[in-house]
Order: sequence, then structure tokens, then C-alpha cells
Amino acid sequence: MKAIVYSQNDLPIADDTSLYQIDLPTPQPGEHDLLVKIAAIAVNPVDTKVRHNAPVTAPRILGWDATGIVEAVGAKVSLFKPGDEVFYAGSIVRPGCYAEYGLVDERIAGRKPQSLSSAEAAALPLTSLTAWELLFDRLEVGDGNNEAILIVGAGGGVGSILTQLASKLTHLTVIGTSSRPETAEWVKSLGADHIIDHRKPFAEQLTALGIDNVRYVASLTHTDQHYAQIVDVLKPQGRMAVIDDPVTLDAMPLKRKAISLHWELMFTRSMFQTADMQRQHDILMEVSKLVDAGKLHSTLGEHYGKITAANLRKAHALIESNKAKGKIVLEGF
Repeated sequence: MKAIVYSQNDLPIADDTSLYQIDLPTPQPGEHDLLVKIAAIAVNPVDTKVRHNAPVTAPRILGWDATGIVEAVGAKVSLFKPGDEVFYAGSIVRPGCYAEYGLVDERIAGRKPQSLSSAEAAALPLTSLTAWELLFDRLEVGDGNNEAILIVGAGGGVGSILTQLASKLTHLTVIGTSSRPETAEWVKSLGADHIIDHRKPFAEQLTALGIDNVRYVASLTHTDQHYAQIVDVLKPQGRMAVIDDPVTLDAMPLKRKAISLHWELMFTRSMFQTADMQRQHDILMEVSKLVDAGKLHSTLGEHYGKITAANLRKAHALIESNKAKGKIVLEGF
């Protein structure tokens, strides 16, 4: 099968060998695995982070967002059968989806929304899982009555779906941050009640909206840059969830307000084979239903054409520029 790989982690994305195509044997499913013929993929910041930070001794396939058709199943598979269309984010400790075929444990895959194309559906799994787990498993928002959430970096992939989930499935007042007019318009269209500029002081802008402080903060990017402001605008006994990679994060400033800090990593369940691993299947099935009911929408931002090394290098370059809006997808070999 064709696969796009990297074998050196210190190469700039402009280098033609930073991502390149090779031929590999088609993998065979284990007991709980689906063998999926991949139709479309999405590119995420984690792809670029792994490429930069994870040295390898053999070519590695990146990519953790895919849609496709099940071609074969493992001996203990019960949730899917050959011919089913699925979407999934996979496991970071297994080969990714920059390939013609991929393996995924059935317990972290869901049925592709019928109302979406393969490319539209590929934009959803990783960010939907991250946003859902952050909102309901980590922050434990519930219905959010009379409370507000501040989403720092609301225009990115996770922010785009988190804004929808918070606005459609809770009663929270949703405040997103953005620094560009086009991104602000995007976030507003996804259901945010208010937009503030993350280049300007948070407290002043919230006060101007008549909001003194917020119960919840989802910090999706540049947490270390905004940390002091986040602590300032959180209510006593508020909750803060983080997904990015600050160099360090001192929890002591949270003590005075008894603020709780929550890390969200959607790969944790599959990485450690947790007892509740199948919750990710359940979340994706619910996301699929909500999409087909018209309550959630794909966050596809850019379609970069076929799955080639050149197009993937282009996608990585855009993500590294921090100017991506929504999700970048590629489709077919």
C-alpha cells in the first residue's frame, strides 16, 4: 500500500524529504481491529508536533483523523462489519492514517455521519472527541445554567467543534477568542454568543460585555501566554481545561480561588487501554447522530486535494503558521 511517512524529525517542512511516499505491506487486523480502506484524512497540530519531536528509527506514518470503509475485521469485533463506513481518530502509539489502509480498534471508531461526504466527516473525529471529553468528562459542565465558558483559540479545529457543542448542548454563555475578523466571523457562525480579542486584556473586554467572570475556561492554545489573565477572569471554584503544551504550568496561582486544573488528551484512553475506552466509540456515535440531525456541522476549513506527500507538506506548513481556520482535509490517493 502507499503511505506517506517521515524518518527525520529535525527537517523543516519545506524540505521534500520531511514527508515522503513509500510502499508498505497492508496491515492485518488484530482481535479488536478494523482494517479500513481510507477515503479521506484530516491534518491536526499533533501531526506536526510528533513530526518535530518524536525521533524514529524507521519510517513512521502520521495522521490521526480518517474516514473509510471497513474491509476486514478481527476475531473479537462486534460493533462493525465489512462494508461499514467509519470515522475515527485512532491511537497515537499505532501507525497513523497517511496511508491507503489503516487499523483502528473498534472501541474508538464510530459510524460515519450519512449526511456528510468523506472529507467533511474526516474533519470531525479527533476534535470532536477532544472537545466532548474536555467539556463533559473533564470540566463536567452539565447543563451550564447561568454560567459562562471562555474558549481561548475558538477558531481552531478543537475550538470550532467545542463552540458548537457548548452552544447546542448546554445553556452556557459561550465566549470565544479570536484576533482576525474572518476567524471571529467563523466562530460567531458556529454559535458563540460573544467574541473577544486574545491580543487585548480579557477582563476589560468581558466587563464591557457585562460579564464579571466565568465559571469555565478551555485554553486551547498559547496557555502560558494567557495564563495570568485566565486565572484573573475565572470565578472562585472555577474550572480550567488545557490541551496545548506550555513549557511549564505553575498551579500555585490557582490555589487562592480553589480553581481546578484539568488536562485533556483524547489519546489517553487508547494509549492506556482504559476500562472506559469504548466511551470514545459512544461519543463518536452520538456526534454522528447530532450531525445527521443538523445540530452539529463539519468544521472543514480547507480541502487540499489528494493525499500526497506534497499536499501534506503544504498542510503541515499552514498549521505551523498558526493561521489555519477549521480543519484541513485531503481525500483519496
